[in-house]
Amino acid sequence: MNHDENPRSEQPEQPEQPKTVPPAAPDAPARPPAAEEVSGRQRLLAGLWPPRVSRAQLIVAVLLFGLGLGLAIQVRSTGDDSALRGARQEDLVRILDEVDDRTQRLEDEKQRLDDQRTELENSSDQAEEARKQTLEKERQLGILAGTVAAQGPGITLTISDPSGAVAADKLLDTVQELRAAGAEAIEVNGVRVVADTYFAGEGGDIQVDGKKIEAPYEFKVIGKPQDLEPALNIPGGVVQTLEKEQATAVVERSDDIVVDALRAAKRPDYARSSSP
Repeated sequence: MNHDENPRSEQPEQPEQPKTVPPAAPDAPARPPAAEEVSGRQRLLAGLWPPRVSRAQLIVAVLLFGLGLGLAIQVRSTGDDSALRGARQEDLVRILDEVDDRTQRLEDEKQRLDDQRTELENSSDQAEEARKQTLEKERQLGILAGTVAAQGPGITLTISDPSGAVAADKLLDTVQELRAAGAEAIEVNGVRVVADTYFAGEGGDIQVDGKKIEAPYEFKVIGKPQDLEPALNIPGGVVQTLEKEQATAVVERSDDIVVDALRAAKRPDYARSSSP
């Protein structure tokens, strides 16, 4: 056999050796499941407690709480409305009647309070009006009694008696004439003329309520000038009578006569008011 024709020397075939597989390592002992579960719980608790809350988390929690509270209120209100919508007709009528009754009671109470207020106002007004009337009556009586000064329109009568012929009765007639003409306040030479005023004496020696006065005699009279002056100048009146006594009487009208001579108020000895 030629080497060129059979380059490889034929070798006898070797039988295949079986592959050797390394023996498996013995399994590690498994952990008991109970120990693994306890360890997980511990880790969970360690992660949750103590709590670690940041500021942002706290704000979010507060906002969520407020949102939940609002939703709860809204749901409750909606539930109430739903309850009314689901109520029976008799119940709705009863509720409406109760509302009407309550409204009527409130209206009655309001009316009662308004009446009380009006009564109090009227009582106050009546009391104030009574007080004003009392003060006005006191002022009028004070003017008539001579205990209060008076001011108003009137006249000034000046009687000159150079010969001393004017007696006390002529001056008293003059006062009576003035009163008849509507005189409300009279003053003669600084002496207030009142209801119990008296004149005494002869010409040149005249006394008014015990106080001596001298000519010229000046009468300050408050009243309506248009009535007072004509009453003195009527024929046969005061002016003509004084002229016969050689005296002169001059009357002047004025819009502002002041009668400020005062008399002391006297307490009556026997007379008492009959009013309760």
